[in-house]
Amino acid sequence: MNIRKGKSEDMKSVLELIHELAIFENEPDAVVITVDDLVRDGFGEKPLFHVFVAEIENNQKQKEIVGIALYYYRYSTWKGKTIHLEDLIVKEKMRGTGLGSALYSEIMQQGKRDNVRRVEWNVLDWNTPAVKFYENSGAKILNGWQVVQMDEAGINSFLEKL
Repeated sequence: MNIRKGKSEDMKSVLELIHELAIFENEPDAVVITVDDLVRDGFGEKPLFHVFVAEIENNQKQKEIVGIALYYYRYSTWKGKTIHLEDLIVKEKMRGTGLGSALYSEIMQQGKRDNVRRVEWNVLDWNTPAVKFYENSGAKILNGWQVVQMDEAGINSFLEKL
């Protein structure tokens, strides 16, 4: 297994993993981004995200991307610069191999290199293995906080009311 910074040519495999995550999270039709979106947004003049990829050599002796950790920087008015881990995805066939732990460690190391004061992410409450993994790593799951989102339709509806 090799973990490295992702490159634009990896985005087809990254998108396949994003689709796999959407299926796992019971949202198979929710992904609307394309490979072109990922390339533009991650590898342009001002990248909106960064990604680590985990690759292995498959049975055909070719390198195969089997996991990712996609993150971006945020700013906290209390803490300053933070990292938001958007997704940590491991192909189903590779779960339980330590690959997720390796990607998670790489994100924490990136946070240390960047001198951030916090790394944060969301986890679904029904994803018990992930919740236990995070708790065992020393992460705190914040009770009383709820994720709030406004989707595109909601944004449009809100703006029409102004």
